[in-house]
Amino acid sequence: MRLHTALDHGLIGTVATAIANGGGIVTAIDVADSRNDALVVDVTCSATDSEHADELVKAVGSIPGVTVHKVSDRTFLLHLGGKIGVHSKVALKTRDDLSMAYTPGVGRVSLALAEHPEDVAKLTIKGNSVAVVTDGSAVLGLGNIGPGAALPVMEGKAALFKQFADIDAWPICLATQDTDQIVEIIAGIAPGFGGINLEDIAAPRCFEIEARLRERLDIPVFHDDQHGTAIVVLAALFNALRCVGKDIGTVRVVVAGAGAAGTAIVGLITAAGVSDVVVWDREGCLYDGDPALTGAKAELAARTNPRGVQGTLADGLAGADVFIGVSGADVLVPEWIATMATDPIVFALANPDPEIDPAEAARYAAVVASGRSDYPNQINNVLAFPGVFRGLLDARAKDITTEMLLRAARAIADVVGEDQLNSSFIIPSVFNPEVPKAVAAAIRGDAPAHHA
Repeated sequence: MRLHTALDHGLIGTVATAIANGGGIVTAIDVADSRNDALVVDVTCSATDSEHADELVKAVGSIPGVTVHKVSDRTFLLHLGGKIGVHSKVALKTRDDLSMAYTPGVGRVSLALAEHPEDVAKLTIKGNSVAVVTDGSAVLGLGNIGPGAALPVMEGKAALFKQFADIDAWPICLATQDTDQIVEIIAGIAPGFGGINLEDIAAPRCFEIEARLRERLDIPVFHDDQHGTAIVVLAALFNALRCVGKDIGTVRVVVAGAGAAGTAIVGLITAAGVSDVVVWDREGCLYDGDPALTGAKAELAARTNPRGVQGTLADGLAGADVFIGVSGADVLVPEWIATMATDPIVFALANPDPEIDPAEAARYAAVVASGRSDYPNQINNVLAFPGVFRGLLDARAKDITTEMLLRAARAIADVVGEDQLNSSFIIPSVFNPEVPKAVAAAIRGDAPAHHA
């Protein structure tokens, strides 16, 4: 907050007290300017959320002799002007530089590529570039907020690509949510990219878009909300099962949420050996033959729930070993975990508010994971997608296979050594530099042997 105050230095203490009484934490107070009629004071403080911040501003503004001139939020300040940019990799200082990088020299390169299109990835940015594409229809947990509002998320994704895998990624937000148009637009821009990362596109439309693009393009297409999530969930599941001494082929799993993430998780954990999965969504436990189900959910029901479980989430959880939530806030009652099998595993991954408070879940579960950074075992897609695309680009891959996804999950799991593994550390830190290297190697197929 930038404050204009009366010429009374005692007011600075009053401001600090008001913030503390309001539950805020003052981290800095600076007198930015002193005039003959007022002091200009900058106050930096921490609040729990935006509503709390508003309350603190109101409390400070109500102090006699204090006027709140301006309020800044450091998250918004970080976004001013955008979070990414473009820089030249070659010096352009002389006419000679310009003649090689642009006309006339570049014409020779273009003619060579016209004759040998297989060299485009080698002689252009295509070999290290990914398009991060969204239609803004399912952004984070915020819903259908549109392409403009989705742009900061796509920028952030591009920054992560660069930071963790040195990949040049481009945020592309489409002003359409028509499946045919999206497919045509992405197909039209594909020549400039080595891979396509679909992002925050709502189910079930995302399934068709991905399938059609994979069939049509000669570069890998990866829907991160599906496959990135599934990779990291499976990696965490591998290690959680190691903690409790259970075998992946014998456990019973309940997945809450039949959207993009839930569907992909089911597909990958099944490929990894899980044979008993029950999916729960707003219709209840999905089962084959349920007349209420159509489309993607009916297909999902047909390949899950071998015991034909029907009813509520509580019904599905009875005797289950694992709960994986990618649905919504507060759908899991803590006491239901007590009805699960011995040493239950709970992954409550809905964002920003999980299916159950992780601390509550820990009262009943042997292993708990969430999507939050303020609890142990954060399931975060950044563990997967940078290394996945690094490996795909390095290999000049034309597609991505289930076997690649399984290898990536195993690679992430194996970064956690036997001497580190415990119920509060089943997944490596997103800042562990070995993770993207291990995932890229796994995608390329040159990863070392994994743990038994």
